[in-house]
Amino acid sequence: MKQSAIISNIFELPFQLPLEELFEPLLSTKDLLIERIISTGQTTPSGEWYDQERDEWVILLQGEAKLTYETGETYQLIAGDYLLIPAHQRHRVNYTSSEPPCIWLAIHGDLS
Repeated sequence: MKQSAIISNIFELPFQLPLEELFEPLLSTKDLLIERIISTGQTTPSGEWYDQERDEWVILLQGEAKLTYETGETYQLIAGDYLLIPAHQRHRVNYTSSEPPCIWLAIHGDLS
């Protein structure tokens, strides 16, 4: 039996934003994850790094953010900016705006 289409809007925010960063899977298979991330000022804790098993392509749809690779490369992002973070490229989030909240679209998989 075929399911009906469900329409959602990536810019529609929860009535009350959570205190923690919000990760919402939009589509998930064994080889691919597409998720919406909502950030409201959260950053990677001091001394910690993301080190992901899969590539991540991310676009910032709203807000401003700053990412840093362990190598020292830093990226200031504004709405519309995107980048590919290769698997095991250690990185951290140094800044996310809270007004407006950051809305990210992230695609995880074998993208290279």
